[in-house]
Amino acid sequence: MVKDKDSLEENQNNKRHQFHLFLAFFRVGILGYGGGPGSIPLIHKEVVDKYKWVSDEEFGDILALGNTLPGPIATKLAGYIGHRVSGLLGMFNAIFATILPTIILMIVLLMSLSSIRDFDWVQGMTAAVIPVVGVMLAVLTWQFFEKAGKGMGWKQTIIMSAVVLILLQFAGIHPGIVIAALIVMALFKRDPGRSREGEQA
Repeated sequence: MVKDKDSLEENQNNKRHQFHLFLAFFRVGILGYGGGPGSIPLIHKEVVDKYKWVSDEEFGDILALGNTLPGPIATKLAGYIGHRVSGLLGMFNAIFATILPTIILMIVLLMSLSSIRDFDWVQGMTAAVIPVVGVMLAVLTWQFFEKAGKGMGWKQTIIMSAVVLILLQFAGIHPGIVIAALIVMALFKRDPGRSREGEQA
């Protein structure tokens, strides 16, 4: 009887997780104008602030690693977080919820594009959304910048940000390469505090 009750509660919790996963990433999919970058603040809002599936630090790590891998960032984040919250079914559920709004909107818009393409509101829709996406990205960027400043010091953060800006904007190096290089550097960098502790031991 106790096992049946525990099994029933586990089943209900799993259904609730699946529903929340679908709802969270469906909202991301339907509101994420501007592609992957525009979706990142929305995903952060859902998985960190609303449902608290991951912490701020974990989200930053997942985002950094996801950017080093091929494919759209929104589906990579959806797949990983879905799997973490509710296993394999959660992964497929989150990915499906992310791409479903786009598929529906593409079908509807392409079917009616010939009749609405000349309307001013259609031409101005993307232009009106761009400032909103820009503000969301700026807020998220500041949150990451502030966290980095507190973690490794403001001087090092500013210098590293300037170097990365030069590499990305002026040298034209792919972001994935820069992120991968920083991860490798972080892995092989020795912590001075730990080194001193080891020498004393």
